[in-house]
Amino acid sequence: MNTILVTGGAGYIGSHTVELLIEQGYDVVVFDNLFKGHRQAVHPKARLIIGDLLVPEQIQAVFDEYSIDGVFHFASHIMVPESMVKPWLYLRDNVVAASNLLEAAVSHNVKRFILSSTAALFDQPKQIPIPADEDVLPGSPYGESKAMIERQLHWMDEIYGLKSCCLRYFNAAGAHPNGHIGEDHDPETHLIPLVLKTALGQREKIVIYGDDYATPDGTCIRDYIHVMDLASAHVAAFEALADGKSRKYNLGTGTGYSIREVIDAARVVTGCPIPEAAGARRPGDLPILVADSQLIQSELGWKPKYPALEQIIETAWKWHRTHPNGFETVS
Repeated sequence: MNTILVTGGAGYIGSHTVELLIEQGYDVVVFDNLFKGHRQAVHPKARLIIGDLLVPEQIQAVFDEYSIDGVFHFASHIMVPESMVKPWLYLRDNVVAASNLLEAAVSHNVKRFILSSTAALFDQPKQIPIPADEDVLPGSPYGESKAMIERQLHWMDEIYGLKSCCLRYFNAAGAHPNGHIGEDHDPETHLIPLVLKTALGQREKIVIYGDDYATPDGTCIRDYIHVMDLASAHVAAFEALADGKSRKYNLGTGTGYSIREVIDAARVVTGCPIPEAAGARRPGDLPILVADSQLIQSELGWKPKYPALEQIIETAWKWHRTHPNGFETVS
């Protein structure tokens, strides 16, 4: 049985990936500082180790104790607007954390590594949908931090033979179809949970940050991908690395939806009015981000199981409706 180390495994995407790994028979060790993650989100069959990647001795100790066959690296600061005002959280902390993790991995002869990367690598894409071979030109310190980690992985392959897959994805959304885990950030910054919190009456209105973009309705367009589809892509990528070839893939459905389209779809799913208001643009936001995921589909046979926006919102709504206070609702 392969033992997988999942950093950030108590977080949103990490916890859903842990669930899938365990369902597929993997042994999982979760390493998380619980700064943003939730203990209740971790599958009971996973071993949770509370620690900080910025403390090299703590992550080295994990590799000393367990025979790790592969790493899934989710732990990261992830907010584009925040990175524009607190760049060192990203250019320093994200990068140093990954460096410490990689040093521990290669010193223990780990040969497979999956990076949770980002579509924020592409500030000025030449094509929409954005293919995996698009030029990397980050538009924020967040995107830059992931680009720097991707370059580290290049050299870990060259020097140590560590094979990696960088998965660049767009807007993760939705929740586990069973409704027992879902998205719970504090503060919450992602559109779909904010819209659904408004539907629940927990927020007075949903603010649209910029309604004057060069898009059909003036609001930003994004490619929303279900969190379980992301999880399945991570597992498929890990298994594919057994052939000894590093990879980079863009992940998404290939269909973009504007902020107003998301709000309208949520009104249909929830049956709630969901008041909205226009606000100022946020620094670092791009008008359109839509992925071309044909490469991973053709090479690995992966494809989204929940491609429709309504499906994504329905699973998220099930989570938020039954867990109005997030994981505080879980006993």
